[in-house]
Amino acid sequence: MARVVVDVMLKPEILDPQGQAIARKLPQMGFEGVGAVRQGKRFELELDGPADDEALERVRKIAETLLANPVIENYEVRVL
Repeated sequence: MARVVVDVMLKPEILDPQGQAIARKLPQMGFEGVGAVRQGKRFELELDGPADDEALERVRKIAETLLANPVIENYEVRVL
């Protein structure tokens, strides 16, 4: 059994209102020195079997069809 993580983030050119709201709130809460915040999603998948090239390609297909919207989001697949 293998564990794979898919991190999904908005593309840099896409406005991130949630990240902006967090960035504005940080100084009010006493947290200084943070210039910008981008929010994203993390998915952990447990695979039946090893995280070989075929399994990782399957996870990439899952990411681009279900977990991420490739028009506005980038995703990264990595093995834990």
